[in-house]
Amino acid sequence: MKYKILLIEDDEFTAGLIKDFLEEYSFEVHIVNTVTSAISNIKFEKYSLIILDINIPDFNGFEVLNFLNKNKINIPTLVASAYSDKTSKLQAFKLGAVDYMVKPIDPEELEARIWVHIKNVSNFAERVEKKVFQLVNNMIYFEDEFLKLTKTEFEILKYLMENKNSVVKRDELLKCLSSVIQSERSLDYHIKNIRIKIGDNGANPRYLITEYGIGYKLFF
Repeated sequence: MKYKILLIEDDEFTAGLIKDFLEEYSFEVHIVNTVTSAISNIKFEKYSLIILDINIPDFNGFEVLNFLNKNKINIPTLVASAYSDKTSKLQAFKLGAVDYMVKPIDPEELEARIWVHIKNVSNFAERVEKKVFQLVNNMIYFEDEFLKLTKTEFEILKYLMENKNSVVKRDELLKCLSSVIQSERSLDYHIKNIRIKIGDNGANPRYLITEYGIGYKLFF
């Protein structure tokens, strides 16, 4: 897979150096030398990362970050600038830049940082796209994997899914699922087994939360 990078840089020598180096590592690099061209490209191309200079002929480079923010476009942006002052760095980070490098840029360091940010975005996208709990054909899937549940575990988890992100009282569970849950001790036993099957730590659960003295909440 080739990752596509937008390089916003008006110095031809620097741009060529970065492009040639990154393309050796199978990146596809598009060079633009104005903010206007950069915004146009962002509208019609899908980029994995942006490398942004601040001192651009037509507008201040920060306008690219403003455009990304205004349009809620989530592309990691690494600022590469000759400005080494604290004010410029803080402004870049406040506007959403993920990194800041001061020129002259070391291509090897740049390439290493790019991989870090692309990897972070890829992992985040995978977590977002993967559905945590699904009910399909009367079967429950957790993170796209079929959950092997007993009948009682299935009914408990299904009920919690139907009331996700809300606290379900223990009494309510016992009453509504009285045909499969015989006692409070039985409920505790099945909740514990469900946690084990979804890899939840009882002391610090991610999904199946105990609201002490009240009941349970399935959070996802």
